Amino acid sequence: MTGHIVVGVDGSKAAQAAVAWAADDARRRDLTLRIVHVCERQPAEHAAGYCTNTLAFARDLAGELADGVPVTTELLAGNVVDRLLAESETADSVVLGSRGVGEFTGLLVGSVSLAVAGHATGPVVVVRDPDGARHDRVMVGYDGSEHAEAAMEYAVEHARAHGARLDVLHAWRTPAFSPYMAAYNSYLATLYQDEVRAVADSVARWREKNPDIEITQETLSGHPVGLLAGAATTADLVVVGSRGRGGFASAVMGSVSHGVLHHVTCPVAVVRPRGRGA
Repeated sequence: MTGHIVVGVDGSKAAQAAVAWAADDARRRDLTLRIVHVCERQPAEHAAGYCTNTLAFARDLAGELADGVPVTTELLAGNVVDRLLAESETADSVVLGSRGVGEFTGLLVGSVSLAVAGHATGPVVVVRDPDGARHDRVMVGYDGSEHAEAAMEYAVEHARAHGARLDVLHAWRTPAFSPYMAAYNSYLATLYQDEVRAVADSVARWREKNPDIEITQETLSGHPVGLLAGAATTADLVVVGSRGRGGFASAVMGSVSHGVLHHVTCPVAVVRPRGRGA
């Protein structure tokens, strides 16, 4: 086995779902599993006991769900976001529950998951409570950017390991047309055709390089978050780049990836090209 998946746990129900997802992914992709718990409240004896028990429970759960996958655990001290970001530097991916202990129940994604997804070195998968359904379908948002290429690479690997179809969604955000500016409208139509053609050509190259995977591609008009959220109701995983084409170069996470984390209910992988961590 080469490489490892890190899953951060805190005793929450969402963290248990993250352990289950990570254990299955490690088994299918022939990776090891590293479970960490950051114990931020060290001095009190009861806090240390809670931290130890949290880690032990997660280890036992992983062992039950993915027999044969090597599992290691470590109790860490310090700031939870900082420690998880450090873990991401050497991990294949980091898997987290969508919301931790003590965070508002109305939040779909908690502050720790957002911070790690926004700054980690590699892929971060955010998992909510599973509904038990399996669709054998992975969806990736794609716009041809460098971050989208990294997302596609991760999505292809995941689809192959899980025996899933890969659906590529390209969203075209239609600018406003004017009935009084025929030349401008003609320019927009040409721009649309050029972008659709470029995306189709890029996806075709991915398809040629991975003939063992069924890869479909569709371009739809609308906001990427709404389109991905609507199409993800029958997906096992949605993959997005941390920042897309047109986003601010200084942004660690774009509006699309941020919106997808908040609105898509299945597991979401946010992927940044290696070497682009904050």
